[in-house]
Amino acid sequence: MLISFQMKFWGRKWNIQDISIVVVFLALHCLCLFAPFHFNWGAFWVATALSFLTGLGVTLSYHRNLAHRSFTLPKWLEYSFAYCGVLSLQGSPIEWVSTHRYHHQFTDTGKDPHSPIKGFWHSHMGWIFDSSNRFGQYGGLKNVEDLKKQLFYRFLRHTNLLHSVLLGGLLYAAGGFSFLVWGMGVRIVLVFHSTFLVNSAGHKWGKKPWNTGDMSSNSWWVALLALGEGWHNNHHAFEYSARQGLEWWQFDFTWYIIKFLQAIGLATDVKVPTEIQKQRKASKSRILATKN
Repeated sequence: MLISFQMKFWGRKWNIQDISIVVVFLALHCLCLFAPFHFNWGAFWVATALSFLTGLGVTLSYHRNLAHRSFTLPKWLEYSFAYCGVLSLQGSPIEWVSTHRYHHQFTDTGKDPHSPIKGFWHSHMGWIFDSSNRFGQYGGLKNVEDLKKQLFYRFLRHTNLLHSVLLGGLLYAAGGFSFLVWGMGVRIVLVFHSTFLVNSAGHKWGKKPWNTGDMSSNSWWVALLALGEGWHNNHHAFEYSARQGLEWWQFDFTWYIIKFLQAIGLATDVKVPTEIQKQRKASKSRILATKN
């Protein structure tokens, strides 16, 4: 049970969970301020490798595998990727997937957890600091029974923060403060905002080749930052699809990894839209562009 305060800020009451999240966010962003003064190539490459690994934990595991079941992995590999997602500090798989499923259920309405109609700040990261709004208005984690049945995901939910603390300790032991600054601060903040831009910029700027009935849009620069997640109008048109960069020129790093796993027999039941499904969703502008 959350301990509520009578503390007002941004026009609402805050609870201990929200304040804890703010403290962690501020600490990580402040840690980044040390980056120019503690740069070395070892720390840079550690941060780069961990960025890709934990980024895939979010895009490949949390999003495409767990939230949408767009492909199937052997349990050992599914759990490995999910663990990488935990190290992104974006919450446990159970909480992340629940929020995302509600996002698709109520896209761009008042009940969307990170609805753009509440402003850019809210859709980008303001929603994260309001746990009551994220889960309270829906009655809890009712849409993730498939994950709640699995002991591993229940374990990650209750130990979520501990794993990043342990990783931070390992990085400090291996390379000192510079590894901590780059491997935790810079890396986590980069993955944070790359993911958040999908929710904010991905519902504000870009092209809309598909009739989705919402504000989702395709953005090439968000796709570059978020390992292919920026083709957001594609995603909302075909949310079951493991591939989001549907055109050959649409960079989708996460899809390339899934395709590789499929080629070696580890990813199965990989879903992509058929041409008939694409024709049904095509917007008038896309139809005209195709004809020309």
